[in-house]
Amino acid sequence: MTTDPTTGFAPDSPLAADILPSPRHGERRGGGGADIIVLHYTGLASLEAALGCLAGPDGAVSCHYVVEESGRVLQLVPERRRAWHAGESCWAGDTDVNSRSIGIEIANPGHDFGCPDFPEPQIAAVAALCRDIAARHAIRPDRVLGHSDVAPLRKRDPGETFPWAALAQAGVGLWVPPAPLADGRFLARGDAGRPVEALQAMLALYGYGIDLTGTFDDATAAVVTAFQRHFRPAKVDGVADASTVTTLRDLLAARDVARRR
Repeated sequence: MTTDPTTGFAPDSPLAADILPSPRHGERRGGGGADIIVLHYTGLASLEAALGCLAGPDGAVSCHYVVEESGRVLQLVPERRRAWHAGESCWAGDTDVNSRSIGIEIANPGHDFGCPDFPEPQIAAVAALCRDIAARHAIRPDRVLGHSDVAPLRKRDPGETFPWAALAQAGVGLWVPPAPLADGRFLARGDAGRPVEALQAMLALYGYGIDLTGTFDDATAAVVTAFQRHFRPAKVDGVADASTVTTLRDLLAARDVARRR
C-alpha cells in the first residue's frame, strides 16, 4: 500500500477505509510484536465524541482501529506502534498489554447508555478485521480478548451483550457453549479454602490476572464477572456457580485441543 503523505503511514489492513491519525502512540516495549487483540466499546454517546477522545488533540487514549456502526473501519495508529488502549492491565502474567496487543474500538455507547445491540454489519466488519490481523500476526484464538478480560477491576467492555459466539462462528476467538444455568453448589465472596484456590488457578491458567489466595475476595469476584461477561453472559453476577466453573473447564480443554492442532 502507498503511504498517505498527510498521515505518514499506510493502512496495515486492506479493510481500513480511511486513516484518522492519533498522536498518542509509542514504541512497543520488550522487543516483540503484537500477539493479542483487545476489543473495546467506545462507551461514549456518539461516534464523534469517541473519535475526538481517541484522535483529537486533547484526548488521553488511542487505539489502532475504530469500527463504526455501519461497518466502516478507520485506522488511527500503525500496528507496529504501541497504542494507549488497554491501560493498567494484565494477561498471562504480562502487565504491559499495550505492548503486546492491537486495540480495536467498536462504536457503541455501552453500559452507561443501556448497552444497545451491535449492528450486524458492524460485527461482520469486526470479525473480518480480526481475521485479517490474526492471520498476519499469527494471533491464537484464545488471545482475542475483551477489555474487561485484561482489566477486570476497571472495565466492563465490550460487555455481556457483545456477540462473542457470532464472532467464533465467523472464525474469531475461542468459544465453547456455556453450560446451562442450574441450582447447586457455588463459590462467592467470603468463601475460602481449596475450592476457591482451585477456581483461581483455573482462571489464572486461562490468562486472567488473579492471585491464588484461596479467598474469594473482591478481586476474585471481578475476574469471575469478567469471565462471565465474555463466556457465560446469561448471568453476570460474580458468583462462581456450576455453570461458570463447567464453562471455564470446557474452555481450558478446548484451548488445549486447539494448541495441539
